[in-house]
Amino acid sequence: MMRTDTPTRSARLEARITPDALDIIKRAAEIQGRSVSDFVVTAVHEAARRTIDDTQLIRLSVEDQRAFVEALLSPPPFTPAMQRAKDAHARLIKDVQ
Repeated sequence: MMRTDTPTRSARLEARITPDALDIIKRAAEIQGRSVSDFVVTAVHEAARRTIDDTQLIRLSVEDQRAFVEALLSPPPFTPAMQRAKDAHARLIKDVQ
């Protein structure tokens, strides 16, 4: 039996677009030698992946990177509320173990 790596397409997606947008999509698909459907599915998949990746990646300016590292290397002293939270956490962890 031969195994294929191409997933079976079983879901359907519909969208209404302007005739101008369809013309542009058709032209782009033609340039890439793809069907309109394949072009749209690939483009939407790539855009979705980028959107998801953008929410999972934190980007900092060089100045912010330096401030972050400085805070890690030389953290400010705990405020009373932070100390209470730390102590409460330590008690919870001790009780669980």
